[in-house]
Amino acid sequence: MPKPRKHVLVCLQGRPPGHPRGSCQEKGCGEVFSEFLAEFQKRNLWASGFQLTNTGCLGPCHLGASVLVYPEGVMYGKVTPADVGTIIDEHLMFDQPVERLRVPPDVW
Repeated sequence: MPKPRKHVLVCLQGRPPGHPRGSCQEKGCGEVFSEFLAEFQKRNLWASGFQLTNTGCLGPCHLGASVLVYPEGVMYGKVTPADVGTIIDEHLMFDQPVERLRVPPDVW
């Protein structure tokens, strides 16, 4: 497989209820990942050189659902399914990170 143009990592980490760190799972990461899968399929993004991977913890659990886009290393937080199209349209297609979703610089 050649190096992807962009690689989207979506945290699917789950922890027991009441865990002090929380988790992206309790913040809807499953629905976010499902929306990315649907959009990747609909737009045939794999054929265009994009990659999508679900992951364990990416770090800022309190800001989940977390999404990380490489090669830029842009971390998004509090992502909802409604944000997926915007991330694809702006960041993946036109190299413009979605500023309103970026985690604060002291976090990432």
